[in-house]
Amino acid sequence: MSETRSPQDDPQKSDPQESASAEETPAGDVSRRSFLRLGALAGASASVGGLWKAPPAEAAEKASAPTGLEEITIAEIQAAMESGDLTSVELVDFYLRRIEALDQHGPTVNSVLAINPQARQIARNRDRERRTTGPRGPLHGVPILLKDNIDTGDRMQTTAGSLALAGAPATRDATVARKLRQAGAVILGKANLSEWANFRGFSSTSGWSGVGGQTRNPYVLDRNPCGSSSGSAAAVSANFTAVALGTETDGSIVCPASLNGIVGIKPTVGLTSRAGVVPISHTQDTVGPYGRTVADAAAVLGALTGVDPRDPATARSAGKFHTDYTQFLDTEGLDGARIGILRIGVTGYSRETDRIFEESLQAMADAGAVLVDDADIPTMDQLLTDQAEIIVLIWEFKQDLNAYLATRTGVPVHNLADVIAFNEAHADQELKWFGQELMELAEAEIFTEADYLEALERGPRIAGPEGIDAALQIFNVEALVAPTGSPAWPTDLVNGDHFLGASSFPAAMAGYPIVNVTGGYAFNVLPVGISFMGTAFSEPTLIKLASGFEAVAPARHKPRFIPTMPLDGPSGAHRVQQLQSKAARIKVLAERLGLAKLSRLRGL
Repeated sequence: MSETRSPQDDPQKSDPQESASAEETPAGDVSRRSFLRLGALAGASASVGGLWKAPPAEAAEKASAPTGLEEITIAEIQAAMESGDLTSVELVDFYLRRIEALDQHGPTVNSVLAINPQARQIARNRDRERRTTGPRGPLHGVPILLKDNIDTGDRMQTTAGSLALAGAPATRDATVARKLRQAGAVILGKANLSEWANFRGFSSTSGWSGVGGQTRNPYVLDRNPCGSSSGSAAAVSANFTAVALGTETDGSIVCPASLNGIVGIKPTVGLTSRAGVVPISHTQDTVGPYGRTVADAAAVLGALTGVDPRDPATARSAGKFHTDYTQFLDTEGLDGARIGILRIGVTGYSRETDRIFEESLQAMADAGAVLVDDADIPTMDQLLTDQAEIIVLIWEFKQDLNAYLATRTGVPVHNLADVIAFNEAHADQELKWFGQELMELAEAEIFTEADYLEALERGPRIAGPEGIDAALQIFNVEALVAPTGSPAWPTDLVNGDHFLGASSFPAAMAGYPIVNVTGGYAFNVLPVGISFMGTAFSEPTLIKLASGFEAVAPARHKPRFIPTMPLDGPSGAHRVQQLQSKAARIKVLAERLGLAKLSRLRGL
């Protein structure tokens, strides 16, 4: 974490933006510890000192012992602050202690890149404001981490995980950061991520960045957290923050939510602004929240919405967005709801995922949902083999990134060509595990404008109107449900990610929303998520269904920072449950066998 001054010594008072001029020292030659030092713990150092002296396992046990603040929800935070039992400063200090003991030391989850040196000052201001004029809303005084591709016009840097962006901070807040400040939230810091949101090279490893190194999965430390919003999801799951923001192009919110056992909302493209966010594609990029509950994620989502002149795509949300999505929470939201079950193309790759999916479907049915089986997307075969998505992403990446870099000063790169050259010049730090083939392809402009325009029309059409929308209409259902992905795989920096399957791509290509909720735990250890997806701006429906499922799903397991999965399996031998009929299973397997699958990019 970038070394500045401790926030308790920062003389700056709260202003409308709570931002300051850049005063950080450029990272220079870039070791993690020189660039990322925890500079915001002075106010909590006494209580952290004992943990420093303890062995790593003992430190983890002490820091993870029940305190009353672990797993605390936004509603509980507001109630405790209103009653005077908790202050924002105390909550910030609690998270800073856990970050120091469990993220930077002990298990070393490595999810947090930088602590906001003004965090405690902002928290004090929020506490004073609560006493004098009252809270601004449900996020008042609530700490939140931002993925480090979201600009903040303060003392923190925005690097997208790349040493090429280390230097001066951004000159202004991203719109979503500004909205969070206006809502009274405390921006606690920046979270690690897959570098450049995983749009750099082939054989990448999710959760690795040149700036931050490798983020670990807090459930089993040698397992992958998925990406690219790796640190945001891992930090929420490990109780290093109340909530966080991630971004998604295809899978980058929902996959980390699934593997880290939390709720992630991937909004409709245009519902939240991308202004001031390091881009991949203006067609598919979106910003969304993480929480440990659907209610918490919904509360954050409401603070992010609205038409933004800085992002033309948000004009589509006029008359369709809400500023309070908690109004759609319903613990009985499944009762009477018609939900289509997706199988073809999104199941059959993991026995544990399929088992948890079937158990989740049974729980939905028991809660009164009307499940329509085989409500498959009619264009699924085409979606699995079509190259429209990658054509659009490669074409737009160069233009969109160059436009973003034009807004940055005090960093060594000004366009994609500079980034590629920087990586080559710093290959030992940036290219030691995988390359930058995607960047090179984008810079070379391997597709023509005609290729791009055709793909831009075809991809969203076959994924949206002819895909998800068609399935919703044909089967007369409110939403579609699918497993989000496989349990976490072992992190492998040598060979890259071991993706088995995912369900994010139709909604990604269409620009449609997804809500991930944990469905269960593989071998009673590794979380597996369930995705509810629907048409554009159907977040109210998806939140209703997701909150209804959350009410009947297995209770959340807090991470225990297990070093590795035991080779003889976890205690209590896993019992294979075949809840799906044999005929249905054979049908899925046979159809899967016949698909000529194209290797797809995931976790963008």
